[in-house]
Amino acid sequence: MLWIQGFHVIFVVCWFAGIFYLPRILVYYAQSNVPDTKQVLAVMARKLYRFVTPFMFLAIGLGLWRLSFQWDYYLSSGWMIAKLLGVACLVGYHFQTGIYVGRVCRGEDERTHVFYRIFNEVPVVFLFAIVLLVYLRPISGQ
Repeated sequence: MLWIQGFHVIFVVCWFAGIFYLPRILVYYAQSNVPDTKQVLAVMARKLYRFVTPFMFLAIGLGLWRLSFQWDYYLSSGWMIAKLLGVACLVGYHFQTGIYVGRVCRGEDERTHVFYRIFNEVPVVFLFAIVLLVYLRPISGQ
């Protein structure tokens, strides 16, 4: 079981590397006035999104596998329910980032670098919340 948990954490870290860097690429894209630079950044964003998406699925799959050993305990624990809701929000964030990447690649995105700077901070909040939920387990079940 520790192997599963270890690989779950590894894939979460890999996924978060992408979640943190993808919006940063979009910031640079929105700031640039040079068409060639924008094209390079769009390709970088597309390739990074495709690279990190499997890590999301692996992290979720291994996390669910880990949960399957004690469904009753985990699904009756408030902290775990809160964590899973946070993960669901991050999955939504990931797919929304993919929408933005697609728009950038098609040259259809007109958002400002300020928007992407704010958007870039969202996963940080969820990371803090999820890690603290897992280690502190503040919300009791039943």
